[in-house]
Amino acid sequence: MKRRSLSTFVFYDITYADGTRSSRRKVPSAVLEGLDGEAGARAAIEAQDREIVLASGRALSTIKTMVRSRT
Repeated sequence: MKRRSLSTFVFYDITYADGTRSSRRKVPSAVLEGLDGEAGARAAIEAQDREIVLASGRALSTIKTMVRSRT
């Protein structure tokens, strides 16, 4: 029988320095493995934000807080 991964993503609620919020941002769980842990999640979210900025033309805001979403 095949083993299935229970969760391949971890979700985060983000609050930005300008006061805006983004709920349930998806980060691959593989990013959290190793010594970086939550720092890897922050880097993944920031990379996603840069892609969104390029597509939308909106200004990039810095992350103020980052908390795992409750499931």
